[in-house]
Amino acid sequence: MSQPNTKEAYKQGGISIVVNTLLFIAKYYAGIMSGSVALITDAWHTISDSLSSLVLIIGTKMSSKPADQEHPYGHGRVELITAMIIGIMLALIGFNFIGNSVNKLINKEDALFGTLAIVVTVISILANEGLAQYAFYLSRRSNNASIRADGWHHRSDAISSVIILVGIIIGRYWWWMDGVLGIIMAFFIFYASYDILKDVISPLLGEKPDKKLIEKVVRISNSIGGTKIKPHHFHVHQYGYHTELTFHIVMDGDLTLKEAHNLADEIEQKIHEELKIESTIHVEPEGDAATIPDILKDQ
Repeated sequence: MSQPNTKEAYKQGGISIVVNTLLFIAKYYAGIMSGSVALITDAWHTISDSLSSLVLIIGTKMSSKPADQEHPYGHGRVELITAMIIGIMLALIGFNFIGNSVNKLINKEDALFGTLAIVVTVISILANEGLAQYAFYLSRRSNNASIRADGWHHRSDAISSVIILVGIIIGRYWWWMDGVLGIIMAFFIFYASYDILKDVISPLLGEKPDKKLIEKVVRISNSIGGTKIKPHHFHVHQYGYHTELTFHIVMDGDLTLKEAHNLADEIEQKIHEELKIESTIHVEPEGDAATIPDILKDQ
């Protein structure tokens, strides 16, 4: 994971807070004027985007802090925790929509929207999808999981507005349509929540080293020490944009301690230059090392 661009994250978060606060005011007013519970609920969904953007700003600020005595590997995992918070928020919002939709079906409530509600809903769809696309663009450039999570939150708000707009158009013919579409919309939000949590929980728990990464490390090691160098026993620890790699290498047992150290140090420096990874190598003398399975299959 590359280092997050804090300036882009702050800009995206600030724009999101301003736009969604204005949309909240407009939706809430339209909901009061039209007597629509659904539109008022959607207004609160919109303001939750401002909250997630605030969490994004705080999380990005903390994750960009350099390493210190208490956190020698930096604060990069704060970004993953921030994204996880947003994912959980999305799940809670989805449950809220299901509850509201079921209540509408039980009480046989239809959607009662006026022209003002239609205009506000269309503006909300365009604005939130624009914010989502902007967040996805920034996340692809910076590889920032929190910005991507925030983009999904904007997308969920755009989806909720689309559902309401559909309810406005066809709800006048079938009173139950608004409630049914609300349940469908909730499952879209659940999927977005799952997609975010899936991407952040695995790195937090610890992941198996990527096969392509191992191949690159083996190539670098062999380019310096020759094919007799046998890297194995890889472990990768991800701290946001900071990566720690530890592995073993088998060397000629006749090398002096200084020669083995210099060779391992050269490999570590090359890995840092090419892969931007901090590595630590454990040296094993050839013949005394444990039996080594295929390098790319034992991971």
